Amino acid sequence: MQSDWSLDAQRLPCRIFLAGDSAAVTREASKAPMAGWGQVLHFFFTSEVEVVNCARAGASARTFSERGRLEWILQNLRPGDYLLTSFGINDAKPEEWLRTEAYGDFPQYLRKFVDGARACNAHPVLVSPPERDTHDVHGNMPRSITEYSMSMSDLAAECSVPYINLYDQSHGWWEELGPEGVRPFFIHLEPQEHPNYPDGFHDPGHMTPEGAIACARYVAYSLVEQGIIPPHWAINLDRTDFPPEWVTWLDEAAHAELTRSRTVGSN
Repeated sequence: MQSDWSLDAQRLPCRIFLAGDSAAVTREASKAPMAGWGQVLHFFFTSEVEVVNCARAGASARTFSERGRLEWILQNLRPGDYLLTSFGINDAKPEEWLRTEAYGDFPQYLRKFVDGARACNAHPVLVSPPERDTHDVHGNMPRSITEYSMSMSDLAAECSVPYINLYDQSHGWWEELGPEGVRPFFIHLEPQEHPNYPDGFHDPGHMTPEGAIACARYVAYSLVEQGIIPPHWAINLDRTDFPPEWVTWLDEAAHAELTRSRTVGSN
């Protein structure tokens, strides 16, 4: 998919909206150092691009749509904007109100994001979520949501939508790093290591800033490499160090207000 880049100078900053779950969400300060890749995606773009991260922790493709969050995005999309959609982790959970079936209603819900963006003359992009730290006691790394990634890939081909396979990419990274090498990318905190978790906290499902930056870099790189966005919008793709102060978390009031306001109807 190619954009009409000749008009860039005449347009407002392009906006990249992000619909997703906790892997992509911008976290509140009380959750630090937990971070989502959407929280740091702006590191890789110039001022010509604004990232509007609408991802919500605990969301599936189903609940994001049913709770009016997709509708809010569609009401705010301008022609030429982008909508990155990344679900699958919570869709695989057993709770009936949350779950979708990989080859049942999951692609049906994803179509709402694709069709809605296109109706707004915006650009839909499907992004499979990153793999968790699934290493077992033997050091093997099983795949947790392969069928959802495959279903998203199939839908992208069917609808001629760009697809960024963050799932396979991240699984390859974590597998190569091994159980110990991958620890800095996920929340593994010992007692007294961080004030938010005085008793320690081990959460192989959520990332640190290091993990979030790795995933955000790959998403930004893929947007350029696939010709989805013009290359001059991207920066820092080869940067190896980011100042810790660049990673910021929302204060509790701002997080609560964004959660409340970025919805249409009941949330």
